[in-house]
Amino acid sequence: MADIVGGLGVSHAPSIGAAYDRQETATEAWSPLFESIRAGGEFLKSLRPDALVVFYNDHMDQNWLDNWPTFQVGVADRFRIADEGWGPRAFEPVPCHLGLAEHIAASLVAQEFDIAVSREMEVDHGIVSPLPVLGEQWLPIVPIGINVVWDPLPTPRRCWKLGAAVGRAIAAYEQPLRVACIGTGGLSHEIDGPDFGTIHYEWDRRFLELIDSEPERLLDYSMDDLRRLGGHHSVEIVQWIAMRAALPGAVAEFKYYYPKQVMGYGVIAFRSPSGPAAGA
Repeated sequence: MADIVGGLGVSHAPSIGAAYDRQETATEAWSPLFESIRAGGEFLKSLRPDALVVFYNDHMDQNWLDNWPTFQVGVADRFRIADEGWGPRAFEPVPCHLGLAEHIAASLVAQEFDIAVSREMEVDHGIVSPLPVLGEQWLPIVPIGINVVWDPLPTPRRCWKLGAAVGRAIAAYEQPLRVACIGTGGLSHEIDGPDFGTIHYEWDRRFLELIDSEPERLLDYSMDDLRRLGGHHSVEIVQWIAMRAALPGAVAEFKYYYPKQVMGYGVIAFRSPSGPAAGA
């Protein structure tokens, strides 16, 4: 049977990928953030996962406004790197754990989630921004997309239920497998309009506290609440909520918060009861 050994919440801003590609990660401006993401990578390494389940959102690279699924599972041999306007980043396609992906998709439908299954998929900075920093080698992934772009959006409570259903699906996978879950996106940011660049420091810190110790309190918020508290684009934090729901009994090992330029960046690491003890 598969084991969920832990999880990670991490920001996925395109600025992370740009600084990484320009080899600016050790500069004074960027080193605090990259040190925290690399700490997340070392934490993942300590879990010794065989595969990653990544909750993320697309940015009009795989999907378009004519047809945007609420929930989407990528089921393919590999996922191409999207061209986000300046050419694809210089990485090989990301491999899929096909057996686990097929199992999760079937399990979600059996649990009455009406999902889209993408047999061909490109992944953008929602996945490819943090993953190279977390580890130089691609692990097989199962990408699970959540709509945070085009109304109507799923509620935080529905995203929690999705994550819990994914957790049950992983636990029921019959092959021996160590799985880590990652939620990407956020924290507070507003990238257009009159409030462009506003960072909501207090809400970011409050969210990190809640996702750690009282995550189900977040389920009482609406998406409009999240927009008001953290900026229009901060609704990406529902991916962290889904990740957290997949980890019953997990304990936070560390968290970082780094506000910079136009957004709040964050990293939080969770170790599951079935995961290896710290330092093991």
